[in-house]
Amino acid sequence: MTKAKNLGELKASGYRRRTVKDEIRSNLIRKIRNQETLFPAVVGYDETVIPQIVNALLARHNLILLGLRGQAKTRILRELADLLDDEIPVIEGSEVNDDPFAPVSAYGRRLLDERGDDAPIAWIGRDARYIEKLATPDVTIADIIGDVDPIKAARGGHLLSDELTIHYGLLPRANRGIFAINELPDLAGKIQVGLFNIMQEGDVQIKGYPVRLPLDVLLVFSANPEDYTARGKIITPLKDRIGAEIQTHYPNSLDLGIQITRQEAWTDRRINEPDGDVRIEVPTLIREVIEQLAFIARNDKRIDKRSGVSQRLPISVTESAVSNAERRALQNGEPVAAPRISDIYASIPAITGKIELEYEGEQVGADRIARELIRKASAEVFAERYGGIDFRQVLDYFGGGKSLLLADSMSTEVTLESLRKVRGLLDAVRSGRIEDDSPETQVAAAELVLEGLHAQKKLARNEDRGQASYSQAQPEKPTRRQVYDDWSGGKVN
Repeated sequence: MTKAKNLGELKASGYRRRTVKDEIRSNLIRKIRNQETLFPAVVGYDETVIPQIVNALLARHNLILLGLRGQAKTRILRELADLLDDEIPVIEGSEVNDDPFAPVSAYGRRLLDERGDDAPIAWIGRDARYIEKLATPDVTIADIIGDVDPIKAARGGHLLSDELTIHYGLLPRANRGIFAINELPDLAGKIQVGLFNIMQEGDVQIKGYPVRLPLDVLLVFSANPEDYTARGKIITPLKDRIGAEIQTHYPNSLDLGIQITRQEAWTDRRINEPDGDVRIEVPTLIREVIEQLAFIARNDKRIDKRSGVSQRLPISVTESAVSNAERRALQNGEPVAAPRISDIYASIPAITGKIELEYEGEQVGADRIARELIRKASAEVFAERYGGIDFRQVLDYFGGGKSLLLADSMSTEVTLESLRKVRGLLDAVRSGRIEDDSPETQVAAAELVLEGLHAQKKLARNEDRGQASYSQAQPEKPTRRQVYDDWSGGKVN
């Protein structure tokens, strides 16, 4: 189909104008009828968040996504652009995407008056119709709405009060598209008033001159609940104008969390070297431990729940663990890099940077808390995979005074040789729930078993510079209270 090049051709083509909200509604209805996947890059919201977004768009509402950090709010807002038409016609040269049939700018109206059906038409794609702004306290009215440009006035010989002297801000440039503001409460109150005024009345004052801008735009916002009190608030008139407030959330199951992390973490990193490629393989049990770590952290009373534990934590830990395994494979000349439990411990810097601690947690320290999270997560996955399996042979080996030293730099072959010395360990590993019998997976599973037994206080674990030593657990020393109760027979308070 030939695109119209001027207004006359556009009229002859039968093109019908419609508002951006009607356009999104129409395309959304078509996708639903065709059973197309909505927001394909967003996982875990099919039964909760996405139906609410669909309802808001069908109702032609502006909307706000309210949720803690790392809950895919920005990604959802950006994917709204997929509901726009591939291309729409605009008056050529217009800074505000003027509709050829109903221009809102003085430039567009003047061009139509001067050239009529010969007015040139340009076509813009959906990507150019999505504009996003991160709200910060230093954002000004000029950034959002616009300001008088003295240079335009001088070059064109216009009065400063003439609309042709305006340098338009982000919101007018989003006309006939989507305008997204992230972290809305951080926007200064007076800027929110200006935003509300142009939404409600379609006009604004710039440098004291009233300007009429009946914009056609879908406004979408994101905010973190803690921002309402910690850094700012949404003014009541603006909040009232937002049609739908939609709550986002973290994954509600381990499988969904693993699916998100698998999608987002950069693990497909083939290295083209003269000696061959290093292939990355992440055992499922390692993915489970990393994801379980995030779930446990979200419920830890020492970690600030108002800030939340972002989904970026398991993503970063996965990438860091893979990198440690990759470094080991490169150093040892191995073709496969597969992370182990020791690689998760090597990824502690990726954990400590993602958690905000309460006062109690600050007294303990982020590094120690991170180690406890890894141990607890390993214990959960160990219980799920190896619950009911007899490890007496393994414990008897350590009970004889022997120990096992494992380093995160040891090759798979060397590590397996060390693990074979522990009677019954690899047999017990294979008798549990293990996805394959590859050497890399056996090593990862064996480390999980050792870590699980340590979490159950059946083995002692000492760590130093990437080396972990497992040995027989020593009996715990009784507390002073226990000694006193034993002496008094528990009869004295």
